[in-house]
Amino acid sequence: MSVPPNQPNYYASSTNPYPSNPYEQQRNGEGRKSFIAAWLLSWFLGGLGIDRFYLGKIGTGILKLITFGGFGIWALVDIILILAGAMRDKYGYRLSGYEEHKKTAWIISIILLVLGLGFGSVNAPDYIQQWQDF
Repeated sequence: MSVPPNQPNYYASSTNPYPSNPYEQQRNGEGRKSFIAAWLLSWFLGGLGIDRFYLGKIGTGILKLITFGGFGIWALVDIILILAGAMRDKYGYRLSGYEEHKKTAWIISIILLVLGLGFGSVNAPDYIQQWQDF
């Protein structure tokens, strides 16, 4: 029985735009995890740690899930870290798209914060009265 010669590597000269490692550096220290996705996940599902799971940080994601976002404090800190551009993925890469979308994200975050405070202050007397009547 003869041994076949080495087969040529058809993938060596591939023009595939995606690297073999999905976490490989994309450009200027930015990874493949999106700033917009992390920011939205942090706003809407941050209390459950979904933003941490998305960034590949499974251990802190589980901790955040168990503590309901560190009773809200950890979730707020993560939103601030993402908005400030300090949040990194599991491999230490910056989130892609931060420079393009940071201004819009800050504006929307401030609007959501003001609306939340406004609605909370309008409804606060009702909640206080309910607790007093209880």
